[in-house]
Amino acid sequence: MRAVVYAENGPSDVLKLVEREPREPGPGEVRVRVVVSGVNPTDWKQRQGSPVDGEAVPNQDGAGVVDAVGPGVEGLLPGDRVWTMMSAHYGPLSGTAQEYTVLPAERVFPLPDGASFDLGASVGVPAVTAHRALTVAEDGPSRLAPGALAGRTVLVPGGAGAVGHAAIQLARWAGATVISTVSGDAKAELVRAAGAHDVVFYTRPDAADAIRRAAPDGVDIVVEVAASANAALNASVLRTGGTVAVYGNERGGGALTLDFGANLFLNARYQFLVLYTLAPSALRAGAEDVGAALRDGALPVGADAGLPLHRHPLAETAAAHDAVEGGAVGKVLIDVSAP
Repeated sequence: MRAVVYAENGPSDVLKLVEREPREPGPGEVRVRVVVSGVNPTDWKQRQGSPVDGEAVPNQDGAGVVDAVGPGVEGLLPGDRVWTMMSAHYGPLSGTAQEYTVLPAERVFPLPDGASFDLGASVGVPAVTAHRALTVAEDGPSRLAPGALAGRTVLVPGGAGAVGHAAIQLARWAGATVISTVSGDAKAELVRAAGAHDVVFYTRPDAADAIRRAAPDGVDIVVEVAASANAALNASVLRTGGTVAVYGNERGGGALTLDFGANLFLNARYQFLVLYTLAPSALRAGAEDVGAALRDGALPVGADAGLPLHRHPLAETAAAHDAVEGGAVGKVLIDVSAP
């Protein structure tokens, strides 16, 4: 089989296309023939900075077809269409930038009829991150379903990104009113296509007033991609007892400075989140709810749905990583094998 590997950290030219034998699945494991691999910022960051001992295969997300199952696996059979999550995190050779990958069954999920492999490869890290952000409020739901966020207002900065796009869609599916902040007209069109009720340009001096007009009682949840840059704005629009769920610090450094008094009297909650150290039960809950949203057709991708797709063949995995690192707007996908 063909696989993309790297044996040292560095720029994308450390990625090499090689031939290797696929591994047999062990107890509790599933072998997936990968059709499409999805690329996330975490993939190029891991390639650049996470220590590697021997060879590693990149990419956390993918979609394909179950090829074989190991002893003890229930609910998955050869021929099933599936999507995967946190694949490269399972082991150095388990990433999705290869024709076959072996994963634990708990990281492989059914891909509903009607959902494309492109969609399956797009939802893993972004959608489960968005799910976590929408379910950490002290007085909010721990699971998402239609109506779970009814009466709530969600603010999604950077709604044109993959996580922001999924947050808009999941929040709408769960019944929330969604506001998104963007930098300009092109991204405003994307977040409207994703389903945002209101769009605000964060570059304008009246951004807080515009958000307050859309949410007079304040915002319940902020799905935050730029914690430092947006700290003052969040404090001015958050309702008392509201939550800022932080998954990124774009346009900021390694530190986050908060106005103590403003956040104190708001009883504001800042909840940081990353999937790598999340409890398995929370990952499973996120994947199950994302699966339900997929079945309901609530997570479409593509330009018409606000998330343009950019394609590369497996041999050009380095270019796919460069595109994500360079800030490509939309979702970068790698075509690995035939559907």
